[in-house]
Amino acid sequence: TVEAFLLILKFRFVALYSASDDVIELTPSNFNREVIQSDSLWLVEFYAPWCGHCRNLAPDWKKAATALKGIVKVGAVDADQHKSLGGQYGVRGFPTIKIFGANKNKPEEYQGGRSSQAIVDGAMNALRNLVKERLSGRSGGSDYKQSGGGGSSGGNKKDVVELTDDNFDKMVLDSDDVWLVEFFAPWCGHCKNLEPEWAAAATAVKEQTKGKVRLGAVDATVHQAVSGRYGIRGFPTIKIFRKGEEPEDYQGGRTRGDIIEKALDLFSDNAPPPELLEILSEDVLKKTCEDSQLCIIAVLPHILDTGAAGRNSYLDVMVKMAEKYKKKMWGWLWTEAGAQMELESSLGIGGFGYPAMAAINTRKMKFALLRGSFSETGIHEFLRELSVGRGSTATLGGGVMPKIHTVEPWDGKDGQLPVEEDYDLSDVELDDFRDEL
Repeated sequence: TVEAFLLILKFRFVALYSASDDVIELTPSNFNREVIQSDSLWLVEFYAPWCGHCRNLAPDWKKAATALKGIVKVGAVDADQHKSLGGQYGVRGFPTIKIFGANKNKPEEYQGGRSSQAIVDGAMNALRNLVKERLSGRSGGSDYKQSGGGGSSGGNKKDVVELTDDNFDKMVLDSDDVWLVEFFAPWCGHCKNLEPEWAAAATAVKEQTKGKVRLGAVDATVHQAVSGRYGIRGFPTIKIFRKGEEPEDYQGGRTRGDIIEKALDLFSDNAPPPELLEILSEDVLKKTCEDSQLCIIAVLPHILDTGAAGRNSYLDVMVKMAEKYKKKMWGWLWTEAGAQMELESSLGIGGFGYPAMAAINTRKMKFALLRGSFSETGIHEFLRELSVGRGSTATLGGGVMPKIHTVEPWDGKDGQLPVEEDYDLSDVELDDFRDEL
């Protein structure tokens, strides 16, 4: 029966780690206490139980955890179950391994091998770097220390905007950005508990929304005019402000993961879709791909093969997909077949099978090719698989970005065959050619 089948699947895809392992299971409820507030170096794997690569990694991850016990902490997050925690750290595929070192608010992505020896080597290198930083006085332990003040302290305090009676209207009400504003009192215990979560969320949200969603804080005991305007009676009170709309009460959880998840939802509701750009130069490719986790690149048929109408139909499909996946903040590019031959070659597209599409991670120099149809359904399936770490990837040809040629932009019109020049051969004698031969 279907119920039995689902039960079998559930049994097969149980969590990969247990209490008997030296891998520490991390969840939204213990992550801040175990990792963020810790002075230890942490290696954290974000995984999904159904992910084949994760299941292959599990034995080596456990072995590395045992070898590093008492030296480096090794943890794991079921990011399929705890999506908010994965989202907070920009996890888009599985497994993703992050190194939480001196600055716990900005973990580094682990780029090493997946054997237990490679993991241990990577951990020891990171530990060596951490110790060197501490010796040089550049770094202490955790960045998350309670200040005993209000909601604008903790984490990376500068990313929480201090709002007052004087600047509130200009900063918040006149802004095109979305604002989450905490009204706090310095003596409030719940406000002090929220403090590091709010600060950490502010930094993550600023980075992931490129400043389009902002977190602020108002000391309601000092700035009573603005607090009274919005009827603040208890602390902390969090309100959401969008330009031209009445403020609404924030009803979500109080962990950084909850706050970030809500902020990203607000961003995707408010954000325009990413711009679809033609690859006209190396700068276009570099800027778009370096600013994005993934770059979606289409190679469309030559204009003589499709005409303007055919090309626009392909571009319309891409625009719809960019809108659908705008929350991912990927880059979207296109080029004409033959215009960027080195790019096609590095992706293995090879001069046929247009339209073609590839998703490139320029940090890892990995790419995946669309194998299905160049349609909304086919592209959606391709991108959905990549989003959950199921896509098949390969290394970009040569391990470096290919040469990009500077080309003229498409003028939006049908293509025209090049006009052949007429040659007047009336005064040329065939004997002239014979003499040359």
